[in-house]
Amino acid sequence: MILDKKCSTCRRAGEKLFLKGEKCFSPKCIFVKKPYPPGKIDTERKHRSVVTEYGLQLKEKQKVRNVYGVSEKQFGNYVREISSKRVLNPTEKLYEALESRLDNVVFRIGLAKSRTHARQLVSHGHILVNGIRSNVPSRQVRVGDVISVREGSKPRTVFTEAFKKLPERESPAWITVNPEKAEAEIKSAPKEKNPPFNLASVMEFYSR
Repeated sequence: MILDKKCSTCRRAGEKLFLKGEKCFSPKCIFVKKPYPPGKIDTERKHRSVVTEYGLQLKEKQKVRNVYGVSEKQFGNYVREISSKRVLNPTEKLYEALESRLDNVVFRIGLAKSRTHARQLVSHGHILVNGIRSNVPSRQVRVGDVISVREGSKPRTVFTEAFKKLPERESPAWITVNPEKAEAEIKSAPKEKNPPFNLASVMEFYSR
């Protein structure tokens, strides 16, 4: 049986990262059947190796990087740029930078089933920012930006199905979605009191 690489990523992380969107909720999910790292069988071994602080930081960094689908170089650039500015709360700025990526916003709105899918939609030129086509997934959206779908792309099945679900889709508080116009506006900078990551650990990893 050929295992999906995304499933292997979740197994290495030790938790579901929902890299495949709706498919991750299926009872056929590999992580449900094999919630242990690839190559291991008995997760209850008495002589498990001790994970160092460095190992924990590395694991958390990989987890965040895989969730947002950014390369090692991109991720490192985000951290270094934030560190160079000496901001008051670097972890908040890192979260803001990752959440403000155009591909992530397209996913958050509900136009794509996963961030990988959103990245493809952006790369293929289906998404508009303030009425202008943008094919750069890493583009940072700003407060006031309006995200929509190119008129010629709207009849595509992927979008007609997404439009039907928009009224029921729960989007982050910093994004206002208009289901009737099938567009969304960035109302504020991304904020999360309890992000699902230990970003402080990630910043410490890069400060070594």
